[in-house]
Amino acid sequence: WGSAITGGPASKVDYHIIEKECKKNSKPLHLANKFMKGGKLVKPVTKQKKIYFSDYPEFTPNLTPKEIFQLGSFGGTYWRPIYSGITKKNYKYMHKKYPADWWKGLSPNQLTSSVCDITLNKYKVKVGTSLKLWEKKGWINKEHPYGWVQWYCDFYRGKRSSDDKRQIDRWNKFAGKKGRFRLWLITLIKKKNTTFDDYSVSPKIRQSLQHWGYVLTQHDFNK
Repeated sequence: WGSAITGGPASKVDYHIIEKECKKNSKPLHLANKFMKGGKLVKPVTKQKKIYFSDYPEFTPNLTPKEIFQLGSFGGTYWRPIYSGITKKNYKYMHKKYPADWWKGLSPNQLTSSVCDITLNKYKVKVGTSLKLWEKKGWINKEHPYGWVQWYCDFYRGKRSSDDKRQIDRWNKFAGKKGRFRLWLITLIKKKNTTFDDYSVSPKIRQSLQHWGYVLTQHDFNK
């Protein structure tokens, strides 16, 4: 199946061929990446508590998709059954396409519940808006009807799409070095003259940042 990517980036057909072969031969699915510049396999690298992607160095979350859910997010509703107004299709059990290890120890009500339970969230608060609003705002792409986190799950595992640049730009504006929510949280902490990990300071901002794959660190706060 290596020949499928000879000569440049893989097409969608190539990707599915590689993915199928990975499953058939019990290979890790991150080997089903599309090959990028120079024919190199794109894999995330963690250093200094940040996650780096060689093809998009400006994208540096510090929580993996697994950590986002294991920490407690979305009130247990993210992977609930939905009807997409973008694709005009119904979806359910979409989390099962990802590694089972990501969901280890989590019950269905922590992943696919139709009712938001804020006690399941790390900071015990409700944040975010509805899927319909995201669709109305044009934030949902047909390749990822569940939204940003679904995109991040695929991107983290190596899959690349035509929506990558837009999604990474959204992350940077929200949680990047100059992201409004990251800077807002730091400003509130400084005003209260407390520490970066004083969770009493804006649990809603912290929960929102967690949903975007980021948690404030001592290093980022000091910098």
